Amino acid sequence: MNDTIKITGAKEHNLKNISLEIPKNKLVVFTGLSGSGKSTLAFDTLYAEGQRRYIESLSSYARQFLDKFGKPDVDHIEGLTPAIAIDQKSTSKNPRSTVGTITEIYDYLRLLYARVGVQHCHKCGKEVSKMSASDIIEQILNLPQDAKITILAPLIREKKGSFESNLESLRNKGYIRAMIDGVMVRLDEDIELSKTKKHTIKVVIDRVVVNPDNSSRIASDVEKALHESYGEVEIDISNAAELGLEKSYIHFSEHCACFDCKISFEQLEPLSFSFNSPKGACPSCDGLGIRFSLDLNKIIDDSLSIEQGAIKVMYGFNKSYFYKFSLAFCEQNDISIKTPYSELSDEEKRLILYGNAKNIDFLWKRHKISKTFEGVMKIAYEILKDDKDFSEYMTEKECSECKGKRLKSESLAVQVANKTIGELISMSIEDCTKFFSDKANFSYLSEQNRAIATPILKEINERLFFLYDVGLGYLSLGRDARTISGGEAQRIRIASQIGSGLSGVMYVLDEPSIGLHERDTLKLIKTLRSLQEKGNTVIVVEHDKKTIEAADYVVDIGPGAGINGGEVVFSGTPNELKNSSTQTALYINGEKSINYYQARKQKEWISVSNVNLNNISNLSVKFPLRNLVGITGVSGSGKSSLVLQTLLPNALEELNRAKKVQKVKDAKIEGLEQLDKVIYLDQSPIGRTPRSNPATYTGVMDEIRNLFAATKEAKLRGYKIGRFSFNVKGGRCEKCSGEGEITVEMHFLPDINVVCDICKGARYNAQTLEIEYKGKNISEVLNMSVLEALEFFKAVPKIYSKLKTIADVGLDYVTLGQPATTLSGGEAQRIKLAKELSRSDTGNTLYVLDEPTTGLHFADVDKLTKVLHHLVELGNSVIVIEHNLDVIKNCDYLIDMGPNGGAGGGKVVAKGSPIEVAKGHKKTGSFTGEFLVDELKQMGLMK
Repeated sequence: MNDTIKITGAKEHNLKNISLEIPKNKLVVFTGLSGSGKSTLAFDTLYAEGQRRYIESLSSYARQFLDKFGKPDVDHIEGLTPAIAIDQKSTSKNPRSTVGTITEIYDYLRLLYARVGVQHCHKCGKEVSKMSASDIIEQILNLPQDAKITILAPLIREKKGSFESNLESLRNKGYIRAMIDGVMVRLDEDIELSKTKKHTIKVVIDRVVVNPDNSSRIASDVEKALHESYGEVEIDISNAAELGLEKSYIHFSEHCACFDCKISFEQLEPLSFSFNSPKGACPSCDGLGIRFSLDLNKIIDDSLSIEQGAIKVMYGFNKSYFYKFSLAFCEQNDISIKTPYSELSDEEKRLILYGNAKNIDFLWKRHKISKTFEGVMKIAYEILKDDKDFSEYMTEKECSECKGKRLKSESLAVQVANKTIGELISMSIEDCTKFFSDKANFSYLSEQNRAIATPILKEINERLFFLYDVGLGYLSLGRDARTISGGEAQRIRIASQIGSGLSGVMYVLDEPSIGLHERDTLKLIKTLRSLQEKGNTVIVVEHDKKTIEAADYVVDIGPGAGINGGEVVFSGTPNELKNSSTQTALYINGEKSINYYQARKQKEWISVSNVNLNNISNLSVKFPLRNLVGITGVSGSGKSSLVLQTLLPNALEELNRAKKVQKVKDAKIEGLEQLDKVIYLDQSPIGRTPRSNPATYTGVMDEIRNLFAATKEAKLRGYKIGRFSFNVKGGRCEKCSGEGEITVEMHFLPDINVVCDICKGARYNAQTLEIEYKGKNISEVLNMSVLEALEFFKAVPKIYSKLKTIADVGLDYVTLGQPATTLSGGEAQRIKLAKELSRSDTGNTLYVLDEPTTGLHFADVDKLTKVLHHLVELGNSVIVIEHNLDVIKNCDYLIDMGPNGGAGGGKVVAKGSPIEVAKGHKKTGSFTGEFLVDELKQMGLMK
């Protein structure tokens, strides 16, 4: 039996003819410097070959509908098993996707509610039941022995009239008594009812005592009542108190209807709870849970008067028609056009926003125009609706009809274990897990309904448990998929795979610890173990120290990155790794450490107060300036809500004069005037096409093109700077349009990218490539790594300084012309940082970074931490949202959010220097402080 996977001659990308043998059915970690070739070996070689072999086993017809995988550049792979990749691809950006739909838990909830849900009237809240005659008879016979009951058939409910004919009909049928407006009367008496008042009439079918001897009589009475009332029967128990019964009155129906509210209900089915179907979706928001409306803050500046242009969309070019129209309206309604909008009365604001029905005469182009002013909201909509950026003027608001629950009110009124489906999807996964695992919550179910619910509850319980087990307990099932990070999406898919119960599979994961606090990393490792213990090979590309130490086998790729990587520098157990001399080993065994702790003081502050957003309630906190500030806490604790959704938008608007930013209502921020500008460095791509690359993004390309255009040969030929661009006609190869490759569609085979036969992949035409600088043409320069280019351009200060900043952030291995589409989120973020570093620094800038250590090896984190401290030394302020302890322990000041995620978070549990947070962790309950203790002891900062 083959117990290993043998790779022979792997040469994909920068891999240097690697031959490697790794054990099957083990937890294997691929590690090494960023760009060393880990992902190439794991995903582009092992996974790609596994998928290719599977797809080739299918028919050619089936293959044309699947993603195609070309054969990786590898001589041979033995012992390969079916492969599943769980990478950081973000989940659906469809606003209809939620955590519940992605995990399929919501599908099981829909089934549960359709099959055993108890329907309630959405207007009055009363239970709505539908029962057969046999069910009703059984329920009545199950009442306590000797219960004295009156069986009634409701005929008229709250209707006006004298109902003489109805009463006469009852007499003719032989009925003796009826209950009219709550009073028992004899039908042989004269009964006069007012025509102008509403009446309720119920005929008495029988008065009987519940016991076995009367079972046939009761059955006959119930059938008679159902016949008279077209499917309804009511039971009045006169001695309910003596028998200890809570209810003395019971209503039964063969229909799904609320007779109090006169509403009938359709039969429940799974689609009744689908917000993607008209049967279940809220009609007001079409199942989105949100509605879009014009954002007043984006169309009105309330600090200005109408005359000064408070209504921004009307105060346009040459004082627009609409501006003059608004002035005329204000004059007609005695609204001051010189008073700031904020000081106008509520009624005046209402008139301006929504207008009135009066016509206005106003002079425009020497003509009297009579027209109704329909209000700013409607006029702004007409002005902006054709604007390509119209959505920028809109704001998302929770649907007032369904309160964000997405379903129609009838569906939201159905209950299982006294919970509506809307309440369940709003609960955290942790709370949902507790709810569904408590069998007492479902003990009320009848034997039949319990048999129906048991398999559904089993599926729900398993999926919830796996999600909780991978550290996602803070998410809710109703969470919009668009707001889920790549790391969260990856862990959701890991949980789904555990639930699938597959064995004999090779799972390839890409840094699943991204976005996880140290506390939750231990849960993740346990989850990976459970995947492996099911008989699977789990290959994890990872930099996390704890994950490396927990592995069965480690493969370290290096020794450097890019062209300096692509070799296996170590393979063996974690203990054997610690005794080696690789870069990874040096940081794990403590021979190298990341220590830039400065102990800077805090003198100036930005104050943020009254923050109410997501799980944050009435929070106030201060950020020190001229410091490296770490925002820490477990996943879902409120870090992004505080920094990216509260502080950043306000700073962008006030410092950068940014427009169309979405600010948190009522949040107050003070102290921003101490800064000049704010720069946010996120992990979005630096370009969306292969034409964008590090050289073009950082501006190095412009300097290189200038250099080539300034050569003697280029001047003789009359070549300008545009000649050296592969994006426009002139100097580029026209056959491949400057891309260097031509894509050939192959129908059911993978599309093939072939090197352009004219330019041979150089992107430029032959004439352009004849121009050389120091013996290299521009194509050869673009193929250089940053490290090579540093040496090549060391005599050109403008180029050298820009390249140096790229190298300083740990990207010396990328090539100048590497397509932006091949860069990871972490690499894109660091290129943005390099671009900012290359600018002439003015100091006094606020830098905001969101998990910049994503995808970074210890050595790269070392470089990055040094760069962040350098920014502070220049007089800047740096705020970094981070989980990586190597960065956190080197911060000047920490703001630790928590203590938990979701509803259990949203508070500042600790603040101060890393030493202060660590020392006080037992008192504050700070998980970050708890994990910092050992780190600070190793640095000699704590005993």
